[in-house]
Amino acid sequence: MNMIEHTPTAQAQSDIIENVTFDELVVGQTASVTREVTQNDIELFATVSGDVNPAHLDKEYADASMFHGVIAHGMLSGSLFSTILGTVLPGPGTIYLGQDLKFRRPVKPGDVVTATVTVREKVEDKKRVVLDCRCVNQEGKELILGEAQVLAPTEKVRRHRMALPEVRMIRHDACAKLLELCANLPPVPTAVVHPCDLDSLQGAVLAAANGLIVPHLVGPAAKIRAIAEEHGLDLSACTLVDVEHSHAAAAKGVAMARSGDVAAVMKGSLHTDELMGEVVRKDGGLRTARRISHAYVMSVPTYHKTLIVTDAAINIEPDLEAKVHIVQNAIDLARILGVDVPKVAILSAVETVTPKIQSTLDAAALCKMADRRQITGGVLDGPLAFDNAISAAAARTKGITSPVAGDPDILLVPDLESGNMLAKQLSFLASADAAGIVLGCRVPVVLTSRADSVQTRLASCAVMALVAGAQKPL
Repeated sequence: MNMIEHTPTAQAQSDIIENVTFDELVVGQTASVTREVTQNDIELFATVSGDVNPAHLDKEYADASMFHGVIAHGMLSGSLFSTILGTVLPGPGTIYLGQDLKFRRPVKPGDVVTATVTVREKVEDKKRVVLDCRCVNQEGKELILGEAQVLAPTEKVRRHRMALPEVRMIRHDACAKLLELCANLPPVPTAVVHPCDLDSLQGAVLAAANGLIVPHLVGPAAKIRAIAEEHGLDLSACTLVDVEHSHAAAAKGVAMARSGDVAAVMKGSLHTDELMGEVVRKDGGLRTARRISHAYVMSVPTYHKTLIVTDAAINIEPDLEAKVHIVQNAIDLARILGVDVPKVAILSAVETVTPKIQSTLDAAALCKMADRRQITGGVLDGPLAFDNAISAAAARTKGITSPVAGDPDILLVPDLESGNMLAKQLSFLASADAAGIVLGCRVPVVLTSRADSVQTRLASCAVMALVAGAQKPL
């Protein structure tokens, strides 16, 4: 809520800003602005000002403070006086000379704050004005008291109110939410294969520190120790398994998973093909009756819930049979993440079944297979183009009635190329956070990219821990 009131002449907020000149000002004249303070306001003010005092942003800290909760920055409410002075009374052309404020009470998210300025004195020769400043909450309790000194405009100004840019809050808290889901899970014994660069080794150490994994670092022990020593990483929680090179590390890590020595595998600094070559081997790999597939668990700021994109890393041109396994793997993952009945949008270039576009035929077949209980646990619809899969408005425009359109939990892509491009577009253009996991193996496998941040590696470990905790021995 944002309301401006100007007295004695009432003036609702409009597209026009008009000032009150020095000659027009009258002692006793007042203007007010009322605003509900939200958590978004507090975070935006912290972003602009750089004031990240935990009293404003850290709930755990704030709850234990004398205020028993998060409070707004004092100058957030104080800035409302500037709003009045610059836009209402005196308005455009006003020059701020000084401000004296005393803060009486804290402001918390949800409080409705009313700031009022009142003309106290006019200094004729210098065109200066002194104004009393007072701020109260929704209960009428005084929050701020003070005075302002300004140089008032002498010429009339009437301007169109400038349109402000849209501000969108992007919170990178997906990792924290995943860690909350893992809070009561035991750490997973994990073969970290060839962690021979800082990012992969640091990711393993951080995952251990967060109680997600018990790391078995598989690779050249001397090289791993040297990296840890150079960057001050503590390996006391890790077991080193010394092997000569990356290929041997991949073979050893998979063998440890197969024998039950570890319950998960995590890629280090070796190439994906090198690790997955060992994972998919028919003799000694980690295959099951289920087709192996990859899934990205994505938190997209412009979408209202977690989104799973599959398969963007393993199956290059999956046929119908492969897609059955890919979608079932994704449904099972979504259920592990807490979605009771996941909604699956089967993507194509169009939303109609078109014989010349194989992905539309596959989509129709998958939907019918779900009807026949050959795919279970989710609701499927397709083919759907990306716009009407994600946007309910786009679906309505095209006359699509669907329980999935506009609200999918899973996006099943036609092939690896489209899935990989989609996931990376969401990450790099839409600021999405992504965690990757390989499914359909004897144990979950974390495939991180060399471009992934440590936070992304940590989020992927959290997904892996959830899958490992839910997975029955195969």
